Amino acid sequence: MPKNRLLNAFDCESRARVDPHLERINFMLGDVICEAGGVLDHAYFPDGAVLSLLTVLKNGMAIETANIGGRCVRPLCGMYSKTSFNRCLVQLRAACFVSRSKCWIGIRAQRAHSQSFVSYSETLLAQIQQTVACNALHTTQQKVCRWLLMMHDRADSEDLAFTHEFLAEVLGVNRKSVTLAAQVLQKAGLIDYRRGKMQVLDRPGLEKASCECYAIVKKRFDDFLKRLRMRFRKIRAAEIVEATAGSFTGHAAWHLIAQ
Repeated sequence: MPKNRLLNAFDCESRARVDPHLERINFMLGDVICEAGGVLDHAYFPDGAVLSLLTVLKNGMAIETANIGGRCVRPLCGMYSKTSFNRCLVQLRAACFVSRSKCWIGIRAQRAHSQSFVSYSETLLAQIQQTVACNALHTTQQKVCRWLLMMHDRADSEDLAFTHEFLAEVLGVNRKSVTLAAQVLQKAGLIDYRRGKMQVLDRPGLEKASCECYAIVKKRFDDFLKRLRMRFRKIRAAEIVEATAGSFTGHAAWHLIAQ
């Protein structure tokens, strides 16, 4: 079963239509999925990987404004626009399910899926807005905590293979400030760092040291997934009602919709 919770929330009929078009591809840390202004022909559903969306400035500098994870969901590139507004690179090496965007045209036309994709877009926009505020107003240490917590949610192991230089790039800060922040967190016993690998030692302590942005974004995505599962559950129940109209089973299914 895929780790991508958006795919897992689809009903059986939708999965049967989608699965033949999905190809599982392994990506490495730092692989560029697309550049800003590039053409998007595929949709990406991370299956353990994490994709970083970076806003690139004219002078070549870039900063992360959102990320797309598998276990906590956040897929989609190329579902609507054919042009990428961001540079998208692999932040946590693993696999993605990749498909041609055109295979989703019929799926998106269905009302339930259309609502789901709109809801997802709103949720991703909320993350972008929260990240913009965090980048502008919070300390480097708070931002490092937020970022490590998000990566820890998505990683399959306790070890996070990131260098200070990589963190500095995605957070839009200088390397020295990241090093100082990591030293403070390590001294406090929240993380361990050595040879390009970080390990979260005290998850509750790291959450306490982080700004409120991590909890806000996590709750927003958790709520989105809950609504998504309920939506598809109601659709399935409605199909049962239609197929068994007037029967006891139909009334039972209608009761399920009302819950």
